[in-house]
Amino acid sequence: MAEHGALVMRVCRALVGPADAADAWSETFLSALQAYPRLRAGSNIRGWLVTIAHRKAIDELRGAARRRESGLELPEVPAAEPAPAADEELRTALDALPLKQRGAVIYRYLGGLSYAEVGKLLGSNATAARRSAADGIANLRKRLSKGTS
Repeated sequence: MAEHGALVMRVCRALVGPADAADAWSETFLSALQAYPRLRAGSNIRGWLVTIAHRKAIDELRGAARRRESGLELPEVPAAEPAPAADEELRTALDALPLKQRGAVIYRYLGGLSYAEVGKLLGSNATAARRSAADGIANLRKRLSKGTS
């Protein structure tokens, strides 16, 4: 946790937003602690943790969708630390990206995963992941430069 905790939190925040990131982070490490004894020696711990965070983030998003559908919306709890305005602008631009581009940018640049690992998470290959990441970064630059002009 000490070595990869901040990385997992960045990925969780990017995937589910600041309000649900702590829950996804906690669930990631709870699952990782349970599965750790079965992890093969020499495994890529960072990639393994980001994969778990990816799955936990999906669980969080599905849970949020179910809560909205059921009409039992819980009140929003403010994030522990307010995000600076630049973070909100980036978050909005990131949320506007197509799903594959968003995932590629998050996993490659926030998660530090290889393109092969990103491709596996996105259900494609390294070449497609590289293209999605490049397109995502280009779209982010366009969106963010429009906001500052």
